[in-house]
Amino acid sequence: MILPHAAQLTVHRDPAELAAAVARRIAALIAQAIAARGVCRIALAGGGTPRRCYEQLSGLPVDWSRVQIYFGDERCLPVGDAERNDAMARRSLLQRAEIPAANVHAVAAELGAVRAAADYAARLQEALPLDIVLLGMGEDGHTASLFPGNPALQSEDAAVAVFDAPKPPPERVSLSLATLNAARHKLFLVAGKGKQDALARIAQGAPLPAAQITAAEWHLDQDAVPAKPI
Repeated sequence: MILPHAAQLTVHRDPAELAAAVARRIAALIAQAIAARGVCRIALAGGGTPRRCYEQLSGLPVDWSRVQIYFGDERCLPVGDAERNDAMARRSLLQRAEIPAANVHAVAAELGAVRAAADYAARLQEALPLDIVLLGMGEDGHTASLFPGNPALQSEDAAVAVFDAPKPPPERVSLSLATLNAARHKLFLVAGKGKQDALARIAQGAPLPAAQITAAEWHLDQDAVPAKPI
């Protein structure tokens, strides 16, 4: 299988192997960024597959004092809501690795999509380009909170307000395609049979949001690989 615009595609045996391999890759990229620039700026993704990766990453030797944490997207829910991406990241990585609180740059999504996006865009200006962006992919081919056909795909602001998301909550904040594509390293983590159709469509040239991320490393588990040869 060939994914247009991908820099690399690696198929792992199962979600556990995927999580461990990508955690090691992230740790290596963090070390490279720190060696080159004295700091690593990384945007985390939400979802079950990234969560397993974060749990693995929390046990690896990383100089977290030099890592600045951002988020690829956030759901417009109250602070501390268990469904927020930053809440998942805190449980699986940030608290386990004892990352300094000042190094974590959460999206103020509780303010509503418009205000939160403007605030995050302003805060990102000194951080761009990001060193690492972690991405998942939904069964519809969305990534971060950029959904097929959504007007947010057209924005070139650093962070964008998202309305009418097809899954709850309908209001979100996302890094824009421009911000994601400008990152030095982009890593997709994709697992499960439910992703086969979207991957098949991307391989066939469908311009789904995930397909619009260029020069990314794609890490799949075996179940995500489309059953029919492409």
